[in-house]
Amino acid sequence: MKTNLSSRQKIALVTATFAVSLLVVIMIAFVTGVTQHGDLIVEHMNSTISGPHRKLLANSSETGEVLPERNWGDKCSKSDIVINQGPTSPLAHGIPIYSVEIMNICATGCSISDVHLSCGWFSSARLVNPRLFKRLRYDDCLVNDGKPLVSGRTVMFQYSNTFAYHLSVSSVTCR
Repeated sequence: MKTNLSSRQKIALVTATFAVSLLVVIMIAFVTGVTQHGDLIVEHMNSTISGPHRKLLANSSETGEVLPERNWGDKCSKSDIVINQGPTSPLAHGIPIYSVEIMNICATGCSISDVHLSCGWFSSARLVNPRLFKRLRYDDCLVNDGKPLVSGRTVMFQYSNTFAYHLSVSSVTCR
């Protein structure tokens, strides 16, 4: 049975095909990690990137005031390093993947080097670039190979394990 499409149906078919193709390209970009968020561009998950970040202050539970976690006159403190991590899609073998962002949000524009994290027995089924993040010994991981992380910069990487590791800043050196 032969079907003749009207010009409106042909236009609708071409438009639908274009929309589906665009959706597939966007999904591929999302899955491979190529994204753009305003001024922030991420091309590879194991790379150092920069973007705008704001300093968020911790609430003081006793007074209800918002206070920074630093002593008067300090250039920077451990609280200037913020760690975000969350699950992403699992590997083919079902092992979860976690994305980690380690940001320098120093409001005074300071560079922070020798960033060490408490990380337990951190390990990954997926290779993590050791220049970005490596475990030196139990509960001691080094960020950015000890090099300075300037204000507003972010180090990002992914690791794969059956559970997420609790990562927290243990020490920093202010520059």
